[in-house]
Amino acid sequence: MAKRKVCVQDRVFVEGDECPICKMSQFSTTWSGRMFILDVQHSQIAHKIDIKDVGEYAIKVK
Repeated sequence: MAKRKVCVQDRVFVEGDECPICKMSQFSTTWSGRMFILDVQHSQIAHKIDIKDVGEYAIKVK
């Protein structure tokens, strides 16, 4: 199974050829840890690391 790709700028998991957040196409398949942000308004983690969109994010991207 191929490793999923992550936007290097936003750390969001991406399915297509463009990041849905920053519209760039710089990806990495070297990442570790995942977090799911379901409620941006009430998430202390999202606020702390400046996430503004609901989604699945990598914790660390190389």
